[in-house]
Amino acid sequence: MTSFTGKYLGNKKVELTHLDSGVTIKLDAPKDNQGDGSSFSPTDLFASSLGACQLTVMSIYAERTGISLEGAWFKLEKFMSAAPRMVSKIVVEMHLPKALNETERLKLEQISKTCPVHHSLNASVQVDARFIYDV
Repeated sequence: MTSFTGKYLGNKKVELTHLDSGVTIKLDAPKDNQGDGSSFSPTDLFASSLGACQLTVMSIYAERTGISLEGAWFKLEKFMSAAPRMVSKIVVEMHLPKALNETERLKLEQISKTCPVHHSLNASVQVDARFIYDV
């Protein structure tokens, strides 16, 4: 179990605190919903968690098997639907080392699908995962 707190700061801003570490994250309402875009919105944080989770589970496997993912990164795009207002599509572009062989690539792509965030998504959220070997 992990615990968090959330505190309203005014002007549509919320501060989240991870109680185990004390790390804080400030959130803002999105620009398309009366926010000023000064930080992640709750749905930005939700969507970006998918890419972070995928990269994390791949790194756990890579470290255990001696594969280097140094320099790996992702770009993520979040799409919203209007009615109901929700995240409808997430496009994740994973940039991984070009030195990976075909077997390593396939295994890492499979591992990315085991991410707990991916398993937690509503079935109506479309996920488009792309793997680019250019690092």
